[in-house]
Amino acid sequence: MAAEKVAPRLEDQWRDILSVHARTMCEIDRELHPHGLGASDFEVLDILASTTATSGPDADSRTGRGSGTNPGSGAGPVEQCRVQNIADRVHLSQSALSRLIGRLEKEGLVERSVCQEDRRGVWVALTGKGRDLHTEVRPLQRAVLARMLADS
Repeated sequence: MAAEKVAPRLEDQWRDILSVHARTMCEIDRELHPHGLGASDFEVLDILASTTATSGPDADSRTGRGSGTNPGSGAGPVEQCRVQNIADRVHLSQSALSRLIGRLEKEGLVERSVCQEDRRGVWVALTGKGRDLHTEVRPLQRAVLARMLADS
């Protein structure tokens, strides 16, 4: 009982974590809103930007990552990831993530394609527009993280 009075209760620590998360997400939303993005939108773009991948045979089936080029485009490496691998890294339901990716696709920020090796899988890749927007807003998101997490 004495230990419980000295150390913060686990529930209080958990509520503090949730509070910092909620305040940080709201601040990221406010900062990115003028650019047409929310915190979750940015998170998906950030995951794609940090993932050099391909649907080719050299892709790692566990991570959805590879080191190829965009098939048929003649372009350099693409940031592409299976939707399931994104779902494992963001805090959204599968249906919420699908709707988010649909919005990003409609805005021309990402492209979806069916995995040729496993027709059930769907790949998502950044477009040039998506890459440019990510590059533009990344410093804003990182500044919010630095500011908000320094206070916690």
